[in-house]
Amino acid sequence: MEAAELEFEIIVADVDETNPEGMTGMLVPEYLAKKKASAIEAQVHDAIIIAADTIVLLDNEILGKPTNEENAKEILRKLSGRRHEVVTGVCMQKGRKQISFSTTTEVFFRTLTDEQIEHYVSNYQPFDKAGAYAIQEWIGMIGIEKINGDYYNVMGLPIGDVVKKLLLFELEHR
Repeated sequence: MEAAELEFEIIVADVDETNPEGMTGMLVPEYLAKKKASAIEAQVHDAIIIAADTIVLLDNEILGKPTNEENAKEILRKLSGRRHEVVTGVCMQKGRKQISFSTTTEVFFRTLTDEQIEHYVSNYQPFDKAGAYAIQEWIGMIGIEKINGDYYNVMGLPIGDVVKKLLLFELEHR
């Protein structure tokens, strides 16, 4: 958002990010973004809240944030040589007015060697990232063959879509 020259303040929403029973993967990030926006609504006055949540889907299975090194390696082995989807749900809220949307990007990983996976997990911080990787880090440079969609979505916020929707939201909710 800084690069898009938007003024903002970061407020961390302390919410349970457990997926609701029976909710399909594509719906989860938008649900969680709404939950985050609602959690901090009382803390802000007359400001637009932009909350987001990103998941990685492999064959409709949500690959969350790894719990430890072994889990991070396991997730990266699953993604190796495969196509997956990164889905970010975004919620914009001002008072009781709220809109939400999701953006999906297809990501194609090259086949990763065990050494590459070991190197990434040992030298970077995959533990706070859905799917155990950050596209802007080393693994993205050597491991991602191509993407279809928004690069910034894979980083965690589809900023182009956010700016476009923000303009509409501001017009409608003045």
